[in-house]
Amino acid sequence: MTPGKLSAMRDAYGEALLELGATNEKVVVLGADTTGSLKSGVFATKFPERFFNVGIAEQNLMGVAAGFALAGKIPYAGTYAIFVPGKCVDQIRNNIAYPNLGVKIVCSHGGISVGPDGASHQQVEDIAIMRSIPRMSVVVPCDATSTRAIVKAIAGIAGPFYVRLTRPSTPVVYEDGFEYRHGKATVVSEGSDICLVACGIMVPEAVKAASSLKAKGVSAAVVDLHTIKPIDSETISRLAQKCGRVVTAEEHNIMGGMGSAVSEVLGEMRPTPMKRVGVMDTFGESGEAGELLKKYGLTASNIESAAEGLVRAAR
Repeated sequence: MTPGKLSAMRDAYGEALLELGATNEKVVVLGADTTGSLKSGVFATKFPERFFNVGIAEQNLMGVAAGFALAGKIPYAGTYAIFVPGKCVDQIRNNIAYPNLGVKIVCSHGGISVGPDGASHQQVEDIAIMRSIPRMSVVVPCDATSTRAIVKAIAGIAGPFYVRLTRPSTPVVYEDGFEYRHGKATVVSEGSDICLVACGIMVPEAVKAASSLKAKGVSAAVVDLHTIKPIDSETISRLAQKCGRVVTAEEHNIMGGMGSAVSEVLGEMRPTPMKRVGVMDTFGESGEAGELLKKYGLTASNIESAAEGLVRAAR
């Protein structure tokens, strides 16, 4: 991770779409009056015949995307996470997932880091909703580099996807060379005392926590669990066995999110002491992103404290 270097996942999404459009004529892009916010306007400018703005009609966005998939296209449908899946579970379930159509749903503004827009626009339930829908893959990139790679890679992977992006610019975890492997987590660093499993903007926070823990004599592995479904049970189980303790960190409600998914794996395969860091089953509020992340316990310090508690309990 490069200290101080920030980049926007939304910009990376637009860049990836542009690359895809130039190499794959089957790719079409759809939006719901969020062209500027999701940076899909660069695709619209270059390939106007393959860009469709359906207006503020998110259910229709899902239906039209399903139609394009049935016609043999590879549709990327994007808007804000609070609206999709928020307003469209029925259409996603019955029009996309049930017939197993290759619609790539890419939504920005996930989590409380949306900031001043407040609780009505801070989506903290989407991972839980989408991972419960059969056949739906759920992916949460941690930075612009992984976003670009993931968006391009899923064009060639069958079935529906939900990709969740964040609004603010975030630390760059991967400088280059990130390779997306569907259903396989990325081990950012190995460790022996505790395993920190994170997704999205909590990955750089986990990296910071691991560095601080190292200075205190605690060896922490860091896992970027970008693909929450299908989950990488093998890597989670291996590191749980090696480290003996697990902390999960996500910008999402701890109920039903990534931490719940990890606990399901461990409960069945390798029962392990663990702690979940995330939004504690509450709604957010209006405020600056950094202040909200601190108030709701979504920082490197919170991950570090959870890890230290587990390590102390084992001694």
